[in-house]
Amino acid sequence: MITHIVLFKLAEPTMEHIEATKNKLLSMDGKIDLLRHLEVGVDVVRSERSYDIALTTRFDSLQDLQAYQVHPYHAGEVVPHMKAFCSAIVAVDYEN
Repeated sequence: MITHIVLFKLAEPTMEHIEATKNKLLSMDGKIDLLRHLEVGVDVVRSERSYDIALTTRFDSLQDLQAYQVHPYHAGEVVPHMKAFCSAIVAVDYEN
């Protein structure tokens, strides 16, 4: 199994932008069959080093993660939203 964690720092972290971004990430549920787990969390500490939103997803294999990256819904709907709303995005992928 592969776990894919992405942290998003919004350019304008208003509650409206945070909620819209959270909902956009959650909208992948049921639209991308390769996803084995989907979780979205909003930061509650809001410190200087904090990112605003965390995405945790799991896939059966590295190949499934790679297919997810180019999946039409992810690439065509989610990625453009993230690029428009975020000032920084970091990720880590690991086997478990």
